[in-house]
Amino acid sequence: LVFTEEDKYGLYSNLLFKYFLAEGIVCGHDLFVASAKEHPDNILKELPAPLLDDTYRKELGDEAEAVKSEDFQDSMKIAWRYQNLPKMEASPTTYTKFGHYYDVSKKMPPELCQSVKWHSFYLHEELSFEPKMKAWNMNSGYARLLQSIQRIISQEGFDGSDPQKKQRNVLRIGIQSLGSVLWGDDVCCSDTPEDPHSLTKFLYVLRGLLRKSLSACIITVPAHLMQNKAIMERVTNLSDMVVGLESFIGSERETNPLYKDYHGLVHVHQIPRLNSLICDVSDTKDLAFRLKRKLFTIERLHLPPDLSDTVSRASKQDLAGSAKLLSSGCGAMAIGKKHLDF
Repeated sequence: LVFTEEDKYGLYSNLLFKYFLAEGIVCGHDLFVASAKEHPDNILKELPAPLLDDTYRKELGDEAEAVKSEDFQDSMKIAWRYQNLPKMEASPTTYTKFGHYYDVSKKMPPELCQSVKWHSFYLHEELSFEPKMKAWNMNSGYARLLQSIQRIISQEGFDGSDPQKKQRNVLRIGIQSLGSVLWGDDVCCSDTPEDPHSLTKFLYVLRGLLRKSLSACIITVPAHLMQNKAIMERVTNLSDMVVGLESFIGSERETNPLYKDYHGLVHVHQIPRLNSLICDVSDTKDLAFRLKRKLFTIERLHLPPDLSDTVSRASKQDLAGSAKLLSSGCGAMAIGKKHLDF
């Protein structure tokens, strides 16, 4: 169960959501798309087009060369201690490649989308049939969604506890903006919601369904709207992996020189650990993302070189204050040596 905290305007989290679904289509997995905001048919029509291995270098050759030239120029400017840090490659080599690459400037061909079996759940259409339905003592929208997922897992042969005769496949479940007002939940509206346990009950039952079936699920949640932090803690504990996207749109960091090459930060709050009661915490604290002309990439954030004397003292103080936020990541080597700069 992958839990994604949406960015403020839901722009980049929606793109990450589509990447997950597009990877399922390329791998031949079955899909289940649920939303209360956008019709699943429209979501599938907007998936990015995959770049095959033979066309990857041709399509992105110029862009890769530009990135390499930028890195070469920056190598003469960056302080020597940052050069020794391990660098996260934006474009891994073929030996370390995992998954596929996608071109966000193009849409996936319709014939490729039709090559896999997919199921959709649009809340407004479902509630029009039985608007008064309520089960498991939870929100009617959540209850109907759980019934749909449970039905597909059992009917389509994804139940791991039930021996299946046909060839096994994987079900990819994508749920968009869960917990928002459109789902009929008020956890995003008030600090003391009327039904604070519907969302956690839903995730508890969903996690049980995922554990006994051949399925994986990604959920995007507008966490910045949830005022009750206790609910967020419960939701985090019920998830296997928790990732937060912080966009620079409309914030002070958009004009901060520290982040001039990026569009937002990636916060890895929790990653799964097998055979353990606690979840692992990522040791990488300084990840950032940027949306290029064709690619959405997640890279390690590098601090820029010291500003020249022509820059005002106030700008330097702002940059220094922003750099302190990354003290656990980029500046980890300087901890305990406050009197030294490196």
